[in-house]
Amino acid sequence: MAKNSTTSTTVPDTVWLGRARHLGPEPEQDVRRNLIALKAAGVLDDFLDLDPVEAARSTVLHPRDEAADPGASARRVFEARWRVADDVTVRAQLTTYDPEGRRKDGAGVTWVLAAEAERSWQAEWPSPATMFWPDSDRIAWDHDTVPDVRARTTNHLPKDDDQLRHRLRDCTRQSWFVHVVVHEAMTPDAAGQRPVSAFLPPSLRHRVVEHRSTPDQAQIADFAMKKEFGVRLPRGGAVVLPTSPQAPGYDADRFTVRSVFLDGSEPTELLDRIKEFDALARPLTADAERALARLRQGWHLLTPEEELVHAQAMVTKYAEALDAMTKSRDLYREAAEAAQAALAEATGGDGVPGLPAPRQPKPDASPLSALTKAFGRFRDPGK
Repeated sequence: MAKNSTTSTTVPDTVWLGRARHLGPEPEQDVRRNLIALKAAGVLDDFLDLDPVEAARSTVLHPRDEAADPGASARRVFEARWRVADDVTVRAQLTTYDPEGRRKDGAGVTWVLAAEAERSWQAEWPSPATMFWPDSDRIAWDHDTVPDVRARTTNHLPKDDDQLRHRLRDCTRQSWFVHVVVHEAMTPDAAGQRPVSAFLPPSLRHRVVEHRSTPDQAQIADFAMKKEFGVRLPRGGAVVLPTSPQAPGYDADRFTVRSVFLDGSEPTELLDRIKEFDALARPLTADAERALARLRQGWHLLTPEEELVHAQAMVTKYAEALDAMTKSRDLYREAAEAAQAALAEATGGDGVPGLPAPRQPKPDASPLSALTKAFGRFRDPGK
């Protein structure tokens, strides 16, 4: 694993994080099929399919703690290891969860994916999402946790003003995706409907959600974003929305593009702004920090070399524990022997405590002293 320490404020530059929902009937089966196919093709070095209870119980790299426990609602834990740029190892862990309280039918299965490389992450590397999920539009694994929002496609904003504001607000506060709003100056043809994310590098492609504002929503969308986030949506342009809390270095003007041609051509300026936004230091939320802790502290898919190192560490750990127990036993025995010696000394060796010597009464005063005191009273009339 990467040696850099976990930060409590920003996402490490070695890490790729993703969270979304799978709306299909068999999410875990879709993952298994993809992992098996990619290992057979030599894309993956190896993978594991774990029961969450077993995964929490058999944590091997570090002692189990609260962060390493996937939680009671976890359904399955998958781990995969592959290499990029010839020699850089990537380790990734995907956990699927039951819908929270199963409040809605069709809410889907939430999944959380954390991947970490041995050096800084590069956008040109393969997407960790497609190491677990099939890169097919027929498998609905890319739905955001915010309802009615999906990656790998365009999402038209609601017609109702309140619903539009609520959706964008939820996206900036709850979602792990990068959110981009594009205004259609005119209704585009089929080529113009192609999402901007299709032009992005693989590792960034599945971290971007594109919202579309129709031609007649220009003023409504612009007003809503100005009020909620302090950003403006130019007519026929686009803007990358800030996160909440806002990432350091975000500037609304910097991440606003005045003109985007939706004719199927590559929108170079907008793509550059998205890449620049992704390079900002991203706040590490509590949920993301737990996912990263589970990856680092609850990793099971060891290489033979790592298994040897782990075995040696366990031998050292057990030897230290045995040495500590031996020292405790010796100290206890010395204390018991000292107590027995003190008891023998106090009892004279027969086990019965000796009685204390009786107190001797003070001798009575002599008759001469009594007479002296009596004559003294007559000499001193004042007494």
